[in-house]
Amino acid sequence: MTWEQLLSLKRFGDTNKRLRKEQDETRLGFDADYDRIIFSSEFRSLQDKTQVVPLSKTDFVHTRLTHSLEVSVVGRSLGRQVGKLVLEKHPHLANMHGYKMNDFGTIVAAAALAHDIGNPPFGHSGEKAIGAYFKNGKGKYFKSQLTDKEYQDLCDFEGNANGFKILTESREGRSGGLRLSYATLGAFMKYPKESLPKKPSTHIADKKYGFFQSEKEIFVDIANELGLERRHKNHLSFQRHPLTFLVEAADDICYTIIDFEDGINLGLIDEEYALEYLINLVRDKIITKNYNTLQTKQDRVSYLRALAIGTLIDEAATLFMAHEEVILSGEFKTALLDVSQYKAQIADIINLSIKNVYRSDEVISKEIAGYEILNQLLTSYCEVAKHYFEDDLTSYDKLLLSQLPKTVELSKESIYKSLLNICLFISKLSDTNAMKMHQTLKGHI
Repeated sequence: MTWEQLLSLKRFGDTNKRLRKEQDETRLGFDADYDRIIFSSEFRSLQDKTQVVPLSKTDFVHTRLTHSLEVSVVGRSLGRQVGKLVLEKHPHLANMHGYKMNDFGTIVAAAALAHDIGNPPFGHSGEKAIGAYFKNGKGKYFKSQLTDKEYQDLCDFEGNANGFKILTESREGRSGGLRLSYATLGAFMKYPKESLPKKPSTHIADKKYGFFQSEKEIFVDIANELGLERRHKNHLSFQRHPLTFLVEAADDICYTIIDFEDGINLGLIDEEYALEYLINLVRDKIITKNYNTLQTKQDRVSYLRALAIGTLIDEAATLFMAHEEVILSGEFKTALLDVSQYKAQIADIINLSIKNVYRSDEVISKEIAGYEILNQLLTSYCEVAKHYFEDDLTSYDKLLLSQLPKTVELSKESIYKSLLNICLFISKLSDTNAMKMHQTLKGHI
């Protein structure tokens, strides 16, 4: 893979090549990517979607929106650091093509901003709830009507693939979705493969999948434009875009440190115990005099959090450049922080968060509620899709159908398309709107 291709400014529908040196410096194409994401309705809905603690009324706790903004900020810093070093190593990218350090930062920031845009309500349990409906619930009915890969798309419903659909899906009046640059879309694709075969190797790119069968064509077009090398002959699987490793690192840094911070501020993790874990990560960078003047728990945690994030940004940038050639060859097989000198400290923090936060009674009870809510929504609307496909709508179906946004297309030719569009519709709901819709379906007005 080459940086010249990887930094492509091409957008869906372009007939002429976009050259970096001809860009308007006041608003680059990569800047437009960031703007289009942040102004999208799908991004706005993240303000009422669970990050860790569902439906929390506490100001301290992060939503998917604040998490995404923070990952974007970390990604921008990380991308700029790497961009500076890449241009020093490959000066022709600047001298001949006009690329600048900030281009890397903006690409990573935009992809990071969108990294959770496809997540359904109620956090990762929402993904599992949708998958469980098709794998073990009433959705098993549709298995015989779908190809193996189509059925797997639904059984392992994946927020990354759903996000790619949101960013790229054409509909009337919006060809090419948000029409982001292919460089940003490439950096967004953490798992550049289809749903089957499932985890064919231990390579990080095989951990999950990154596109539904409905987006196969645009996925291949993007991969080819960027020069991503194909990894397998028998199924669609490509090498990762190198900047994906930075998007992933930004997310890993934020959820490791900031979810931990939420746990401390909520009282789920004892302050004295927790601060020791953070201090182990940044011991050499603490200015003791400054730290000892801090009077509140929040200030102490914030101070250590800032140092920890800065430390891990520097570490991730150093690791990227140390492995840049291997990454460009597609042979780097793990997340950057998996080979970090701070791996043990990171693992300690994550394990404590799993025990005290992710498995807390509040989180588990709300996840249980999320399963029930999404199962009811899927049962009702997939039944509508079934009857629409069979041209046998009931009066009740017609009432439900009238409540669907016009953007939700049902098909009489493809039950897969209808089911996927129902899942897409439900995935875009905020936690609150999913609850309200569930109450309506249960007869509570």
